[in-house]
Amino acid sequence: MSTTNISSFNVIGISVRTTNKNGQAGIDIPVLWGKLIGENLIPTIPNVADANIHCVYTDYEGDHTKPYTVLLGMKVSSLEKIPEGMIGMSFAGGEYKSYNLEGNLEQGLVYNAWLKIWEEPIKRAYTADIEVYDASKPDPKNTAVDIHIALKS
Repeated sequence: MSTTNISSFNVIGISVRTTNKNGQAGIDIPVLWGKLIGENLIPTIPNVADANIHCVYTDYEGDHTKPYTVLLGMKVSSLEKIPEGMIGMSFAGGEYKSYNLEGNLEQGLVYNAWLKIWEEPIKRAYTADIEVYDASKPDPKNTAVDIHIALKS
């Protein structure tokens, strides 16, 4: 865990409105991943800034127990061209608490990290929390993911 300053950024991808209540996010987010990968949507995203997949949690109605939007896609240099059926969003950036994970996605690597994050006494901004999936480690059984939690200034 460390503190990182992230510059403003744009993401184009697909999204879902969900909640952690009753495990709904555990249903909705895998479906979103299935669509992104299964329908081979990544190559259709223009102006890609890097090869890593970005998952942004934003538009929180409150804290992590309230509804929020998940945007799954790619960091891009421009929002000029957004493919049909996708959305593009711009984020201001700021100060983030970062977690660097390595391991097996199929054994709950990311979910288990979130369980710990939700229990930590972090002064969260609830603006845009980010997961960055390292493109150089595409094997879900041996991957690297960075989670960045937006901090209140």
